Amino acid sequence: LAVLEDVGLIEREPDALRAARPVYRIAEPLITFYHTIMRPSWRDLERRRGAQVWRRSRERFFSGVVGPHFEQICRTWATEFADPEIFGDFPADIGHGVINDPQHQTSHEIDVVVLGPQDGTPRRVLSLGEVKWGETMGVGHLERLARVRDLLAARGYDTRTTLLTCYSATGFTDDLIAAARRGEALLINLDRLYGGN
Repeated sequence: LAVLEDVGLIEREPDALRAARPVYRIAEPLITFYHTIMRPSWRDLERRRGAQVWRRSRERFFSGVVGPHFEQICRTWATEFADPEIFGDFPADIGHGVINDPQHQTSHEIDVVVLGPQDGTPRRVLSLGEVKWGETMGVGHLERLARVRDLLAARGYDTRTTLLTCYSATGFTDDLIAAARRGEALLINLDRLYGGN
């Protein structure tokens, strides 16, 4: 793993909520595409059945290639391009995170976790973000983020001012837009990701 990381083929991403459990991701989207789409269908591709392979692999492409890449774009935006005032403080750490939910016997993966500086007080969670490439986001996504916020508060994090953020390439339902107008959510679409703060 160290050699692959040194040559830039994989990236080690620490879990923002569980530092001892990093995730390794393939750094190059073309390699991800090869292993997700081409390699499992190599025999059909050799037989020039590309259209059939694409029809069969389209959903896998969006979930295994485009989706993870878009998540990384959103984390990069939060790290390098978002106005720090959006999050209410200067972000010290930005990454993904996983938190267990013992009551519902499940775990929640959060695509964009924005943490404030460590200053000896309970760590501030500036933002929790859900990312969707091909799905219109609704209040269900907001409710899941609120559940994660409550779980983190129970574990000693400061979540009093946590922004619940929805990043979508497709758009948002009317009820989620209404929630954002009430100040319950921050919505980030492609125009905001690529056009400014």
